[in-house]
Amino acid sequence: MRFESVSLRYTRRGPYVLDGIGLDLAPGTITAVVGGNGCGKSSLLKVAAGLVRPTAGSVRHRPPRIGYVPERLPSTMRLSARAYLLHMGRVQGLGTRAADRRGGELLDRLRVEGDIDAPISTLSKGNAQKVALAQAMLADPRLLVLDEPWSGLDTPTHRILMECLSEQRAAGVTVLLTEHRPGTVAASADAVHRLHRGRLIEQRPVPADPDGFDLTLGTPPTAEDSRATEDALGRLPGVSRVHADRGRVRLRTTETHRDAVLLTVLRQGYTVLTVHAAPPGEAQAGDADAVADPPGESR
Repeated sequence: MRFESVSLRYTRRGPYVLDGIGLDLAPGTITAVVGGNGCGKSSLLKVAAGLVRPTAGSVRHRPPRIGYVPERLPSTMRLSARAYLLHMGRVQGLGTRAADRRGGELLDRLRVEGDIDAPISTLSKGNAQKVALAQAMLADPRLLVLDEPWSGLDTPTHRILMECLSEQRAAGVTVLLTEHRPGTVAASADAVHRLHRGRLIEQRPVPADPDGFDLTLGTPPTAEDSRATEDALGRLPGVSRVHADRGRVRLRTTETHRDAVLLTVLRQGYTVLTVHAAPPGEAQAGDADAVADPPGESR
């Protein structure tokens, strides 16, 4: 998705809230926009999500399925968390059962506390934020737009949200978020842009991946034959090499996708035996050779 010279003002003669924004957002990346209150961050996200039309310029190649978390949910929200997610899931094209199941899974994962059948307005700020995050991830969005997503969250949920964002990135989702504390996004974002008075004045480019990481896994008892295992794991985003032999699997992944790959294989019943940084210069994408044995192991 691309912002091309996007400018925005809310009245014909009013000041520009956004002024000549140019920004490229690649699939499978997390882009953070930081800045103080009133600098235009929320307006930028509304334009990204298609909720506000820019005064000048355009947004190109916006993905069709968008998950959006506003700065805050309406304080008078009468729907319960369960009913809200069911409604939003159906609006986004899910069937009733699928919306109810997916909503329940996300509420559990984000550790929403309180009565999920009571009005959202009765929940704490942190728990209302968790409900907002759940609705954004309900229907497999291809663009995830988050306005200060860590606001009000406790420390354990901070980590859970970072895991969720890593999984979204590994699945090829474009993630755009805002935050007023640069340190909060330093560890999770691929690129950080600073917005000041409606203009992007500074940026840290998306860093290149290091050579990657070699993982050694123990296969679960229910694993299929080696060829099927290699085929399945080789389809995971970021995985460039897979070799299965005698109850063990060795694979290579990029640093960007490492955490999401680890979460995926653990959930599939694999045991993580070793994780090593790949030797420099040996992790070129598309290399089909088997991963070398980690130190101290032999085939």
